[in-house]
Amino acid sequence: MNWLRPTERPDSPAGLAYGGDYNPEQWDPAVWTEDVRLMREAGVTLVTVGVFSWAQLQPEPDRWEFDWLDRVMDLLADGGIAVDLATATASVPNWLAAQDPSVLAVDRHGSRVAQGGRQAWSPSSRTYRRHSIELVERMAERYGDHPALALWHVSNELGGHNSRCYGDESARAFRIWVRERYADSLDALNRAWGTAVWSQRYRSWEEIEPPRATFTGPNPSLELDFARFSSDQLRDQLRAERAVLRARTPDVPITTNFIMFDAGKNMAYSTWIDDVDVVASDHYLGEGRDAFAETDFSADRSRGLAAGAPWMLMETAPNGTSWRRINPSKRRGQLRRDALSHVARGADAVCFFQWRAARSGAERFHSAMLPHAGVDSDVFRDVVALGADLRSISPVAGSRVRPDAALVLDEASWWAFEGGDHPRNDLRLMDAALPWHRVLTELGLTIDVVPPSADLAPYRLVVAPQLYLVSDEHADRLSAAAHAGAVVVIGAFSGVVDELDRVRPGGFAGAFHELLGIRVEDVWPVRDDESFRVAGDGWSGTARTWAEVVRLDGAVAVAIATDGDLQGMPVATRRSVSAGAAWYVSAWLDDAGLRGVLIRAAAEAGATAPVRDDQRLRVTTRAAGDTEYHFLINHSESAASVRGDGTDLLDGSTHTERIVVPGGAVRVIEGRLTRARIEAPSA
Repeated sequence: MNWLRPTERPDSPAGLAYGGDYNPEQWDPAVWTEDVRLMREAGVTLVTVGVFSWAQLQPEPDRWEFDWLDRVMDLLADGGIAVDLATATASVPNWLAAQDPSVLAVDRHGSRVAQGGRQAWSPSSRTYRRHSIELVERMAERYGDHPALALWHVSNELGGHNSRCYGDESARAFRIWVRERYADSLDALNRAWGTAVWSQRYRSWEEIEPPRATFTGPNPSLELDFARFSSDQLRDQLRAERAVLRARTPDVPITTNFIMFDAGKNMAYSTWIDDVDVVASDHYLGEGRDAFAETDFSADRSRGLAAGAPWMLMETAPNGTSWRRINPSKRRGQLRRDALSHVARGADAVCFFQWRAARSGAERFHSAMLPHAGVDSDVFRDVVALGADLRSISPVAGSRVRPDAALVLDEASWWAFEGGDHPRNDLRLMDAALPWHRVLTELGLTIDVVPPSADLAPYRLVVAPQLYLVSDEHADRLSAAAHAGAVVVIGAFSGVVDELDRVRPGGFAGAFHELLGIRVEDVWPVRDDESFRVAGDGWSGTARTWAEVVRLDGAVAVAIATDGDLQGMPVATRRSVSAGAAWYVSAWLDDAGLRGVLIRAAAEAGATAPVRDDQRLRVTTRAAGDTEYHFLINHSESAASVRGDGTDLLDGSTHTERIVVPGGAVRVIEGRLTRARIEAPSA
């Protein structure tokens, strides 16, 4: 963990970090000593402290109380447990909200959010910024030299609840932002936003307001720029806190925790990565059939944002959560599989929310490493066992995942795609992207989920399941990858609008017409009660939800609709491009259809995969030099195997030629696996 500051203690954390959020302010100090003892028993090496402690640190405007935190930091240092110290700016104390209500956010309808939840502050509030920076300065001054300090944790899940504020403070800041973006030219702004529509032309900057509630949908270009602005406001808070910490503690790494699903879609994390020393993410297992696919996707996106470097799983649940419609407990072995799935995909730290289950408050039924039932519980026994597992596989720390392909995801396109006034207004980006990622993963490939600004040169296979909005620069990057030899596969309703959500001329998919050798003449939203069959070379599938009217212009059809209104119309196309190829999939296909297309694209790219007897066996490789570590995670109830040789770091067993993984089990093999080229089935 080269991003975790080493301490001078001989028992400072080594290998993979393990721990979670610790909230000692919620407990009588008599409990703290027991907490440290049990943390050591569980193998905890790192805890996050102080996330929601502003009111305890500053109970009144002119009174500060650090003695309790001093004692906690000292206890943890004495116990050999490193601290990821939060700046405590995540939620404002009641006195500040009462003293100046302008610190609170305002929703789209003009209602000020009440104090009493969490993260109620407005990212544009100057009062909040002033008070929060004073708090950070005091934290840095007091604990910058503390032996327990290993990492700074800026705020917490920035924007997780307050990503959009529509109040007067935000309006003021938004006007400043757009003046800078459009070089102080109202004419440029009016052209960019297309304000000739619906008589929306602006005469002065003061007329510009956030996209508050209206009878109809707001101007989509205004909405998109406001989303960019809102993300930038949160990033500015991160930068402001970082500047204080860097000035006082230049050698202590700084991070903040990203959210890859749910509210995390509201932040452009790809523009934040230069402001953190390590990418940290939170992931909570979702509901339904895609729960494990979401886990894999979240981890692959974390690694993609980290440009392949090791990253942190800052928060996950040891058991159930408490905010979803149904919050099921984890089945036997699931805690281990979930945690090691993240390590397999590049995490060098596994941390949970939280250490000790809360007795009160909104999260009192959220699971914890030390549950309400105490140490005599399956959850705590699993927590202790996981700590031992992480020590057993400590050699993997610092190694890097070997990816096979890239999946391109753009946050601005995500926002615009899910905006209103489209041919279908119920489309969700993850409904487009997750199936592609899942199918490729089931083929045995490891996927980096990267922004379009990433270097695509290392990848022979690049997929973009949904890129509705794309700039000329990013479109050129995908084209360059194909010309350089990659197989590029682009999904439906991509390349439709420019970076301001303005439709590109010449038909849909306008940004990619030349690359793909097609023209999308029209879109064809499919009714919920309809579908049509699709057939390619040796495969067939079903299309639902979305389709398009595609005309060939240099490409060849590799799959067509075989019934329905679009019968005979190309659904998947391919065009040779210099050393590579460009594919287009113009409909939302089921798994059989996606597999039919993607297995052929992967085969053309020369992709290889481990030789397995069950696609449900997840196989991911981390490597350091010539040493390879293979994570074999079996989510099924039946045994599965992969061809290879090596030693299991978890139980010490040795394997020759064939490695069997029992149902629900995990192996971490140091050795070699047999890989074979992916071959498309013959017709």
